[in-house]
Amino acid sequence: MSQTTSNQSIAASQDVFPVEGASLDDAQRLLASVFGYREFRFGQEQIIGNVLQGQDTMALLPTGAGKSLCYQLPALLLEGVTIVISPLLSLMDDQVAALREVGLSAAAIHSGLSSPEFIDTIGKLNRGEIKLLYLSPERILQQGFVQRLQSMKVALVAIDEAHCISQWGHDFRPEYGQLGQIREWLPNVPFLALTATADAVTRFDIIERLQLREPALVQGSFDRPNIRYLVQEKYKPRVQVLQYVKRQRGASGIIYCGSRKRTEELAEALMRDGVRAAAYHAGLPHETRAQTLRGFIRDDIDVVVATVAFGMGINKPNVRFVIHYDVPRSVEAYYQETGRAGRDGAPAEALMLFDPSDAAWIWKLLDEQDDTPQLRVEKQKFSSMTAFAEAQTCRRVVLLNYFNEYREKNCGNCDVCIQPPRQYDGTIDAQKALSCVYRTGQQFGVHHVVEVLRGAQTQKVKQFGHDQLSTYGIGQDHSAEYWVSIIRQLIHRGLLIQDIRRHSALMITEEARPVLRGEIALTLAVPRLGATVQMDSVIERGQHDKALFRRLKRLRKSIAEQEEIPPYAVFSDKTLQEMALLLPTSRDEMLRISGVGQIKLGRFADAFIVEIKDYLSDE
Repeated sequence: MSQTTSNQSIAASQDVFPVEGASLDDAQRLLASVFGYREFRFGQEQIIGNVLQGQDTMALLPTGAGKSLCYQLPALLLEGVTIVISPLLSLMDDQVAALREVGLSAAAIHSGLSSPEFIDTIGKLNRGEIKLLYLSPERILQQGFVQRLQSMKVALVAIDEAHCISQWGHDFRPEYGQLGQIREWLPNVPFLALTATADAVTRFDIIERLQLREPALVQGSFDRPNIRYLVQEKYKPRVQVLQYVKRQRGASGIIYCGSRKRTEELAEALMRDGVRAAAYHAGLPHETRAQTLRGFIRDDIDVVVATVAFGMGINKPNVRFVIHYDVPRSVEAYYQETGRAGRDGAPAEALMLFDPSDAAWIWKLLDEQDDTPQLRVEKQKFSSMTAFAEAQTCRRVVLLNYFNEYREKNCGNCDVCIQPPRQYDGTIDAQKALSCVYRTGQQFGVHHVVEVLRGAQTQKVKQFGHDQLSTYGIGQDHSAEYWVSIIRQLIHRGLLIQDIRRHSALMITEEARPVLRGEIALTLAVPRLGATVQMDSVIERGQHDKALFRRLKRLRKSIAEQEEIPPYAVFSDKTLQEMALLLPTSRDEMLRISGVGQIKLGRFADAFIVEIKDYLSDE
């Protein structure tokens, strides 16, 4: 990349700012006193050690693994300002607010700042009063801003959501692709690239585009053991979602839909059913979106129904469930979106409703595009996504294997492990369904064939004379959902195909003929209708005192409203659950609770100690 001579000369004069005396022991002390954690999570210690030594590093850690601490702790120890590049304003503002709550000097510069706020932030930056500065890619690439940074001590450049840099990643952003210029402007400053989702090709692209110098790669496990992965057959999606959300009893959740219209319709249905819900998509007015986000962060809104852009980078650790109303386009996208649940480490769930016809529609859209390398990557990624949704083996094993983290042992915390599919001799059911497809002329979709099987008296059935067929009503002993499941299995087994060009009409394949003639037997899975596992409330899981936990949540909400901060900025759900388990009644005991540091001890702990004592005295 070519730069002007003046830029090169300024960059060449940039000093290196080594850390004299700063060590991992210092980082460990700050971890406990400032953030309230007693030990590092996997990978954090190695990454922080690399940064303190001035080494370029790529951190590949799952969502919720504490990536932000990998630059926040060094920022407190390094001389100068740490620059954090982030893709979303909401992420910057959330993290800045959380850092200020624990007494750290952080700021963000973006288009949402007023002129006085911008001037005040620049003044503090010039005076060296800011340790962490959050910027968007567009802001840092502005010529005037680059020169400003070159005139001050920059200790570290951290690029969050680094997969956005790569054209092979699932969320490529062109403006991210220009960030390699910063290396030429700040040649002696260490770089830290962080992401939760990057395969080998994407990782290589990140290193090349950012011009990282012999970077250390720290890769953690992709496993999020606190998340329960569930896949349900999608047959009455709105009813399924309403029933699920009502069971969650006010827990925070995100529902992802594939269209703007669907987000609004589903949000309205939830609100009519008494759920505190709101829709969120790019077509809504800015103020409406800002109000929804603010309400969700502050626990005034329980459920946001949104398109996939929502939630990226939102610093809300107490999301207890994520629902995919429609199938995602890639395993990376699914992993990242489900990873927005349970970031505090407490139990969480990821529920996906899957209908093969939805996948068939996406395949149609992909096939209509011009063939390019990018399209081939997209097709490969979507093929892996549908394979995950259709898997009859442990979901977590399939998910981790996709990221080259090979495991054989089942997780015990997904729908397949908790309630393994039961097999039965499905030959007769298969013959009934295949015969009905054949008798109706192989010109109709799943739902019409099911109506004929069940003997439905619909106008369409009568119009085509299908009530006179020999297969009419031969499946009336089972529900419509049962037959939909059987037909989907026959599609998965290659006995039926759906012709997208003819409105997803079912057609029999050559492989089906031996089954129809009774020459071979066919084993199928017993259709699993409704909830595949016992659907309890996520927040009710664990050994803690549930009644006390609810009281502590109400207290947290009250304090948050008084302080005008998000509830999670007081204490996380996991911290409250630990309080409700260990019952601390003194400051010394409270300091042993994970997430309680010196600052939060002084600000909030006394009220919780009083609440716990009152609860114990009432028993």
